[in-house]
Amino acid sequence: MTLGHVMLDLTSFELNQLEKELLRHPQVGGVILFTRNFESKKQLRYLIKDIRKINPECLIAVDQEGGRVQRFRDDFIPLPAFKSYGDLYEKNTSEAMTLAEKMAYAMACELLELGIDLSFTPVLDLAYGESEVIGDRSFHAHLDIVTRLGRVFIKGMHRAGMPATGKHFPGHGYVKADSHVTLPIDKRSLDTLWEQDMQPFRALNTQLDAVMPAHILYEDIDNHPPCFSRFWLQEMLRSKLNFSGVIFSDDLSMGGAHYIADYVQRAHSAFEAGCDMILICNHQDQAIRVLDEVELYQNPLSANRLHQFRKKEKLRGEICD
Repeated sequence: MTLGHVMLDLTSFELNQLEKELLRHPQVGGVILFTRNFESKKQLRYLIKDIRKINPECLIAVDQEGGRVQRFRDDFIPLPAFKSYGDLYEKNTSEAMTLAEKMAYAMACELLELGIDLSFTPVLDLAYGESEVIGDRSFHAHLDIVTRLGRVFIKGMHRAGMPATGKHFPGHGYVKADSHVTLPIDKRSLDTLWEQDMQPFRALNTQLDAVMPAHILYEDIDNHPPCFSRFWLQEMLRSKLNFSGVIFSDDLSMGGAHYIADYVQRAHSAFEAGCDMILICNHQDQAIRVLDEVELYQNPLSANRLHQFRKKEKLRGEICD
């Protein structure tokens, strides 16, 4: 079965009739879960089972990073914010590396045991101390520490059998504004980004299974934010970094995506730029519009990347204990 290219969200603890119909749409290839979808592990199992009955190959995702971005908390392992690994690294490098891998493995095992395919993590943004939305979600300010901790975090996810998604390419840590509510502007040069923010993505490109671009306008480099930019996704990520994995858009409902007013045009622009799967959350009416408009969208290379991503997630990993 071919995976669709659109990932949707759900409104509550169980599927309503409209959501059941949407899951049958040929372009729906994923569901992302939020705190509003979680009441208990038992309830979550039933919800995932119901999703699978309708769309067996659907990718089920969540943002279970740790710290303030941990969607499921009750009866789940409390996951530290990424900054805590970086702080520990300064005191005891070996202990920090071991803990990061251990917690990544534990996070992945908990989710996979419930039938959830992936958490969109790790965050590979550098901590410049200005960003309102990144903050303690970053491992560290130093790119080598981010890279080393990112590598072992990915190793822990892979050991459990979960694919890793690096975000937010080419780097979200420098700008102060929150891309959930507006489009941040980063005025730095390409050389600066290449030598700083992009270094973890460059170093880990063969370990990452997927990448999620930032909703930021790097105005001195390109006229479009990365999700809508062939320069960033094709020239830089695919060609220069030689990245062959899946590209997930960040949520096209975020303020940073309002750079393009119409949701349908956002979807078309993201696909044309090179996104393999787009996320549309918190605006179900607009998601329906997009599904109607992109029903016939086909991209064999993109479809194959999604297939390989799903296949790799199924085959890799050990039994979690």
